[in-house]
Amino acid sequence: MVLKFDRYKLGNFPTPIEFLKNISNHLNGPQIFIKRDDCTGLATGGNKTRKLEYIMPDAVKNNASLVITLGAVQSNHARQTAAACAILNLKCLIILEQRLENAPDVYFTSSNVFLNKLFGAEIKVCPKNENIDNFVNKIMEIKKNEGESPYFIPVGGTNEIGELGYIECIREIVQEQKEQTFTHIVLASGSGGTHSGSIVGKIFYKSKINIIGISVKDNKNIQEEKIFNLAKKGCKYIRCPFPKREDVVVFDDFVGKGYGVPTNGMKHAIKLMAQKEAILLDPVYSGKAFDGLINLIDKKYFKDTDKILFIHTGGAVSLHAYEWAFE
Repeated sequence: MVLKFDRYKLGNFPTPIEFLKNISNHLNGPQIFIKRDDCTGLATGGNKTRKLEYIMPDAVKNNASLVITLGAVQSNHARQTAAACAILNLKCLIILEQRLENAPDVYFTSSNVFLNKLFGAEIKVCPKNENIDNFVNKIMEIKKNEGESPYFIPVGGTNEIGELGYIECIREIVQEQKEQTFTHIVLASGSGGTHSGSIVGKIFYKSKINIIGISVKDNKNIQEEKIFNLAKKGCKYIRCPFPKREDVVVFDDFVGKGYGVPTNGMKHAIKLMAQKEAILLDPVYSGKAFDGLINLIDKKYFKDTDKILFIHTGGAVSLHAYEWAFE
């Protein structure tokens, strides 16, 4: 059963699922598979493409002349939004928030920031001493006064419309399970749309798979409450039963000193995946999430008979902006 909502084709779906044979043998635990949402195709790919396929029709329906969104300096969501706007011939304005202290200049000019400009997006940086929400509202008003009809996409494309992308992802996974029965999904949990959408998809498609989020920003209690509330909104939007509180599981041991701040575990996870499977993770989301998965396996959280699906949310393009962290 496919949900009937307006959708633009921006990516290549379904994304492949691959068995990580070398990683599985190396970790000597459960079988590990990977959902390659880094291969969605839009602007080097990533999980936000799924969300934008549903969000962009809403922007067009609302007669937007300009799409405004925000994110951290090396935001993958910003890059994919800029690319989607280019395809649809819409103006795009990216508001960047400086969350990382003492980063070198390359962090502020390369990778996603460079690609945003290449796709034609206007970029504004929120001053460090200003509240990001107030800054966004001020920019929105300025653009309205300039005659634009702005459409705002929240950070990460995280709302009930964006969640549709990961409800659809679960449909792909459930369909794939005719050949493989996955016991767990492990994914990065940040702004929350990927995590919450996956939970809504699990409920809608009556899957028994366990979904585990590895937080890349907030502590366990804050993140679980956020995901639970987002999932309830998503369920209300598509009219399916609400989640139970126990459906939301988050581990917060792998954040380190904060969002986007490199950790030794992240670097180890990225090197391991690169050297064992020739797959590139990213330093902000999937690197920390895979570090979490490695640690959970080491601590015998899973049975050896389990089959785990890791969702690769993309973002490897930002590795170039983090080369300093690996030196």
